[in-house]
Amino acid sequence: MKRAWVLGATGATGTALVGLLLGNDEYSEVHVFVRRPLQLQHAKLHVHVVDMERAEDWQTGPAADVAFSCLGTTLRAAGSKAAQHRVDVDYQLQFAEMARRSGVGTFVLLSAAGANAKSSLFYIRLKGEAEEGVRALGFERTLFFRPGILDRGAKARGNERIGMAILRALNRIGLLKRQAPIAVETLARQMIRGEATLRDAGEYVLTARAILDL
Repeated sequence: MKRAWVLGATGATGTALVGLLLGNDEYSEVHVFVRRPLQLQHAKLHVHVVDMERAEDWQTGPAADVAFSCLGTTLRAAGSKAAQHRVDVDYQLQFAEMARRSGVGTFVLLSAAGANAKSSLFYIRLKGEAEEGVRALGFERTLFFRPGILDRGAKARGNERIGMAILRALNRIGLLKRQAPIAVETLARQMIRGEATLRDAGEYVLTARAILDL
């Protein structure tokens, strides 16, 4: 039986991931780290309310085998590039550092297509910086999931709805099929499947097609 940590449990992918972990017989404990209490209750669920700005809240955590980080925001929601960097990079690395100190062997990071710390595109650069920071911590096993456009269902943002409509129109005429939108429920399921099946130590980078092919 495995024990999991989850950061970003209230986002679209994180919500789906937590639900699947709770229903998975291979997991005995699911620890979520959130800013506010959750309404969800389950025998396996352990909710840790933390202050992202308090270093003392990020020292060590309960024993676990795998940590999943699904945290992320948008520039509009964050209000500034500095604030978005704080969420997409700094907070995730605080979580990863705590996992490493606590002896967690596997770290699963939800990243983005094209993640590159040297990119001229701010969002892509953020995702690349987060990957590099996690990589530097030297987990026994690291999985970077780089999906394309996410279908968040009712939580979809305006630009995402437009992007999905365009991409699906192109898919219907046989174009860009490797970049088809992926539902967050599917992504969450494949994150769990990837953690279960890619067992060798080392680093795995899974792009959109590889995610679906797991």
